[in-house]
Amino acid sequence: MSTTARAAIWMIGAILSFSSLAVAGRTVSAELDTFELLFYRSVIGIVIVTGVAAMAGTLPQVNRHRIGTHLLRNIAHFAGQSLWYFALTVIPLAQVFALEFTSPLWVVLLSPLLLGERLTPFRLMVTALGFVGILIITRPGAETLNWGVAAAALAAVCFATTSIFTKRLTRDVSLTGILFWLVVMQSVMGLAVAGYDGEIRIPSSAIWPWLLWIGLAGLIAHFCLTKALSIAPASTVGPLDFARLPLIAVVGAIFYGEALDIYVFAGAALIFAANYLNIRYSQSG
Repeated sequence: MSTTARAAIWMIGAILSFSSLAVAGRTVSAELDTFELLFYRSVIGIVIVTGVAAMAGTLPQVNRHRIGTHLLRNIAHFAGQSLWYFALTVIPLAQVFALEFTSPLWVVLLSPLLLGERLTPFRLMVTALGFVGILIITRPGAETLNWGVAAAALAAVCFATTSIFTKRLTRDVSLTGILFWLVVMQSVMGLAVAGYDGEIRIPSSAIWPWLLWIGLAGLIAHFCLTKALSIAPASTVGPLDFARLPLIAVVGAIFYGEALDIYVFAGAALIFAANYLNIRYSQSG
């Protein structure tokens, strides 16, 4: 089996997990608010991460090294997750995913500030191309701009910030350490904001399977994505990841009656082109 075929198999797992995560999040939102969802997701994550780390013998790798960077990373990630789950409930799924794909472009813009990397004219050009795609998707105006669009766009910025802090941590922190502080810190954040109104709802028996899947699907998706990247270059994996967009558009149309918006696909094509060009440029450099 070719390298591309093996990477594609892992990417199918990632795409299905990411897409099902969106459906599960929208289902759970009928009963729980966004912060309650994130709290329960993080608690489930603690059980999964500590259980797997205990079996793998990597729990001793957890320590307080770079705890400040962990905190900054998880504030950004928690904010991004909150905005992403909120956006799922108010705008079409395809629009959420298309705007999420701008995250690598924000990494390009933020890296000079947070990592000291050089912003070349070419990278500035491809980033501008991606933001033209954003304008096509959102079509700024009184009728098209809303809190859902703003939330999805800001979520992409938060995810980019998370990626940058993750890159810092991976220099001298283990994967177990990163995941442990992710679920622990975000469970505390979720508890704090979920209880702002003095009430944290207990999920019904019908919602618990969806919550369990939300806690598991994110880990599966990122594991599959990491495996695909370990097999094939990013220039191969990146285009495969964009298959999430037409899939989630079909899911939205079948299950939620969402229209297939040509502007979303046109804008996403430009965002894809910008990301692909940036990957090729990075590899050639």
